[in-house]
Amino acid sequence: MSSYATPTELPPAPTYTGPITVPTPIPQTCPTPGTYTFPATTVVVTETTTVCAASTTKVPRGTHTLGGVTTIVETATTIVCPYATTKTENNVVTSVIETTTYVCPSAGTYTIAPVTTAVTVDETVVVVPVLSTYNPGTYTAPAVITTITETNTVIYCPFTSPAPAPTYPAETYAPKKPTTTSSTPKYTQGPGIGGGGDQWAITYTPYTEGGDCKDINAVKKDITMIKKAGFSTIRVYSTDCDTLPNVGAACRDAGVKMILGIFIGEVGCDNGSPHVSEQVAAIKKWAQWDLVELLVIGNEALFNGFCSVRQLADLIISVKHTLGGAGYHGPYTTTDVVSAWIGMDVQPICALIDVVGTNAHAYFNDNTLPTQAGEFVAGQLKIVEKVCGKEGYVLESGWPSAGKCIGKACAGYDQQATAIKSIKSVVGKKTVFFSFGDDHWKQPGDCNCEQHWGCGRLFGA
Repeated sequence: MSSYATPTELPPAPTYTGPITVPTPIPQTCPTPGTYTFPATTVVVTETTTVCAASTTKVPRGTHTLGGVTTIVETATTIVCPYATTKTENNVVTSVIETTTYVCPSAGTYTIAPVTTAVTVDETVVVVPVLSTYNPGTYTAPAVITTITETNTVIYCPFTSPAPAPTYPAETYAPKKPTTTSSTPKYTQGPGIGGGGDQWAITYTPYTEGGDCKDINAVKKDITMIKKAGFSTIRVYSTDCDTLPNVGAACRDAGVKMILGIFIGEVGCDNGSPHVSEQVAAIKKWAQWDLVELLVIGNEALFNGFCSVRQLADLIISVKHTLGGAGYHGPYTTTDVVSAWIGMDVQPICALIDVVGTNAHAYFNDNTLPTQAGEFVAGQLKIVEKVCGKEGYVLESGWPSAGKCIGKACAGYDQQATAIKSIKSVVGKKTVFFSFGDDHWKQPGDCNCEQHWGCGRLFGA
């Protein structure tokens, strides 16, 4: 699309193709040559929305298998998979979303519901229907002025994705007025949150290097080491791998408190989801509330697009009703990165949580040195506290011992030690350090760092 600063003649009226519900490129028909002005258009997506979209690819002569949904499974399983396809009725071809039940007979990578097409010319461009998912946010197609030289020309004005919200420094953010001005948690049970001095908590997952579940003896050994290292609390993310009976028993024996988690790892966070409801039911049955310092519903669920604000608020209400009825009267929260807290109106969530939580990793800010990690994390915490007008805690913060450099932020053992020391000295009493050990079962990620956040050894654990 060519654009010009000023129109050269009165533009003909463009024709529009209908209402826009998702931010797909807008087709505009220009019936005659001339200069056209298309105003800026904004689409606000309030719920995670999946629609059919078109993908094009150039292919040579022959039969080709294209499209479909690629998924990776770790064991034999049956999945229900949505996919994009076309349906023809009365000579009209329409893209639609269908659902199929697919049996994956063993671990591996599967492409479900692909399209087979035969090409009879030397080379051509084919269109394949695909699924396109839009996360909540505001999308904008900017104003465009363009000159058209041919009749009945169709141009497409694409939308830009929601811009990431600024994360540093804290002083640049002017918070919205919170729905409550109280910074005092409204819970009635428990000794409070946070540690004394400069050290409070560390994250713990009961997995072996290969991703299997540790047995209870291995878990007890780990928790004993964490206690001896000076931590008073651990944070767990879910209830899998016998976390409640095994880790809970080890914490009770060692005199360590727990931050419990309800993990949301897919789009849609509804208490009716089996994965979510199983966790809630497990916590309700376990009910050892004297060990629980804080309960965290969702970990970066807004940032990852797994929940809308309304969905997460509704889930918090549901969990509070269920666990409150079972005797838990301690504090609730959710945790997310700063860009999620300030990138949308989160006041419905602020009204429901007792304290505000954030995950703040200075390594991912390309302008932060390890020596500045504590200052950065403290700034992030200050932002989220202003958003909700409530006391806040950093529920994940660390630095990798291996991985790529991101601007000034470089991974390494020396850099990790420097960063952890900085975080501990500035905001250690309100920070959950990430993590007890390296997570070799994870994928390395784009940063090549995801397996290397273990920092327990720096505390003597």
